[in-house]
Amino acid sequence: MPFRRRHAALGALAALAACRSPEPALYTMLPVPGTPLTGGPRSVSVREVSLARYLDRTQIVRSAAEYRLDVSGNDWWGESLDAMLTRVLVENLAQRLPGSSVVATGGAISSPADAVVEVNLQRLGLVAPATLGLTAQLAIVHRDASRRDLARTETLTAPVAGADTAAFVAAASAALGALADSLAASLAVRTAPRPRSAG
Repeated sequence: MPFRRRHAALGALAALAACRSPEPALYTMLPVPGTPLTGGPRSVSVREVSLARYLDRTQIVRSAAEYRLDVSGNDWWGESLDAMLTRVLVENLAQRLPGSSVVATGGAISSPADAVVEVNLQRLGLVAPATLGLTAQLAIVHRDASRRDLARTETLTAPVAGADTAAFVAAASAALGALADSLAASLAVRTAPRPRSAG
């Protein structure tokens, strides 16, 4: 190859390398300690958290407002968001219910559970410049007739202590911890037997 062409080709390769996007920054939520409770079921199974479709992406969605998604292009979740939420929720519940065996369904451990927890995440993102909001539909189904099944929608907020992605992820972890507080409190409460259906 003539010198000029070789030089031009090397220059083009160098320019291409300079234009490459930097490696993405990877983030993960962490468990948040809560108050240990007694009276929970002996075994609790947590089904994989279901996500609103707009949240189901590699990039971190910071907000969904005014018909527009604000997505952190180069800030990514370190694993699929549904798997991460399930894993951290299991850890949060296990810490809050020390007398219960808490596992995720679909893992290596499979046995009939005394209670099954289901979470449908509808929103996770900024609802104000320094406030993160989490909205989820919750369901708890018990095998024990002395415990009442539960189904409700929960909306929680957490302060965001900064403008960077790390502060956003810390607030998301805190909101998931608050959701675990609510679920643990419901799992630990004994109620009157459910009415049996006729027939």
